[in-house]
This record gives sequence, C-alpha cells and structure tokens, in this order.
Amino acid sequence: MKTSVRVRVPVATGLAALLLAGGAVGCSQETKAEGTPGMTPAAAVAKAAKNSEDITSLHYRMTGRTPEEGRIEGEARMRLKPEPAMDMKVKVPDEDPDATVEVRLLDGVMYIGGGAEAAKELDGKSWVKFDLEALGAGGDLNELGGPSQADKNPAAESTFLTGAKDVREVGTETVEGVKTTHYEGTVTLADLEKSFQGDGKGEEERRKSLEEYKDLGVDKLTMDMWVDEKDRTKQFRMRGDASKGELDMTVTFLSYNEPVEITAPPAGETMDLAEMMEEMGQG
Repeated sequence: MKTSVRVRVPVATGLAALLLAGGAVGCSQETKAEGTPGMTPAAAVAKAAKNSEDITSLHYRMTGRTPEEGRIEGEARMRLKPEPAMDMKVKVPDEDPDATVEVRLLDGVMYIGGGAEAAKELDGKSWVKFDLEALGAGGDLNELGGPSQADKNPAAESTFLTGAKDVREVGTETVEGVKTTHYEGTVTLADLEKSFQGDGKGEEERRKSLEEYKDLGVDKLTMDMWVDEKDRTKQFRMRGDASKGELDMTVTFLSYNEPVEITAPPAGETMDLAEMMEEMGQG
C-alpha cells in the first residue's frame, strides 16, 4: 500500500507547483525564418526540440507566476544522466519575501531545506528528508506533495511549441549575452497531445507535464521560444489561464552539459521523515 504524505516547510508553503518548466513535437507555417537560414520557423523550433533530447545536464533560472503560489523565482542545476540529481533554490515572494527554500534530489531521495526558520519548527534540523521508496511513493514525488517537476528535464516543456500550428518568427534578440531568434505561437493541450508520436525520447516527461497543466485547468498555452545559433533553446516562456489563476513562467538556460555534483545535506541537520513516521507508528 502506498503512503501519501504532504509536508510543508514553514518558510515556503507552496512547494507542490514551484517548477513549471519542461517538452513535445509537430507544426506548420511555410515562411522562411531569417534567424535560421533555409528553415521555416516550424523547422527551426523542431530542430531545437530535437537537440534537447541529447542534454545530459542543465543550469537554468526560472521566474514568473503560478496559479497557486503567485510569484516564483528560482535557479537550479540538474543532472539527467547517468542518474537524475538536482539542486534548486526557490523563493516565493508573495508568501515570504525574505525566505529561500532549497530542494535537492539525489539517489531517489528528496531533501527540502528551509534554513534557520525551518529549524525552529524541526527540533533544530533545517532539512527534511523524503526517501521516496521508504515512504511508499515508488519514486513519484507527486505522491509526497513535493515539487512536481523536481525530477524532470525542464528542456522538455520548451518543445511544446512544436505542437503549435501558428509558429512564427518575431525577430532576433540577445538573451544573457547570446544572440537568439525569437519564435512564438499558441498550442492547445488537445493538439499537443495529438502531436505526440509515441517513440520520442522524453515523451513520458512531456505527457506527465501535459496532465499537470490539465489539472491546473489550462487548455491553451501561449509559447515564446528563443533559439541560439547552435540551434538550442536559450529561453522559453509559457502563458495560460488556469482555473485557479494566471500561469506565466519564463525559463532561461544558463548552460548545458557541464559537470553537476550534488551532495546530500549533513545527516545531523536532517530530519528523516520515514524514520519519524516509523517511530510514530511504534508509539
């Protein structure tokens, strides 16, 4: 039997939907794209999406607004191969403008750290450890109420623009000192789902993200995508109207395929949720 647990670190109550950023396939529009010679906008976007399949690690920044948490600011380093690992620092200014929450994922274990404020509520411990297998989540962070995309490749959602039927080039822009071509379009979740081919890398991640948007009540996304001269996504933006409010998130990729080393927090500063539950059960 699986156990469902939701723990809220005091300094940031909205961890469940912090990370909206990650995938997909299909498109049209025959005008030639100036930013990518010889390619239509649809082909340029599809090529950038294809290149996202070969990414082994990421460093990215996200800013924007989610329907439930309001404003979100975060930065993360993520390793995708050989085993997923991640370190992300997040702020939720509308809940606590001075607080930063850190989330680490390593060897199937998620750690959430809230610093000194969390320590006041956790017997001096500043981290909570979620062993996904021990808690019966089967490796699924959502069952623990954790960040829904903490174990996903955020480059995956950038490929959602390939499901749009109206991809068009906006112009050339510089993002983080890098020359890019800006594309935009709109895609319904229904069309996006139809665009999945069933044989692409990362499709499971894309389908999971799609379901999360459905749960938010989103049925259409406005997408912007900035592609650099190496045909990789440098930045993307997603906007949509959800049943609980506005969705508007921008993800900027700061580097690709550089070494990422993630370490677990010190054991003496960590409260193990599985052990705590076992002790409570024995009591």
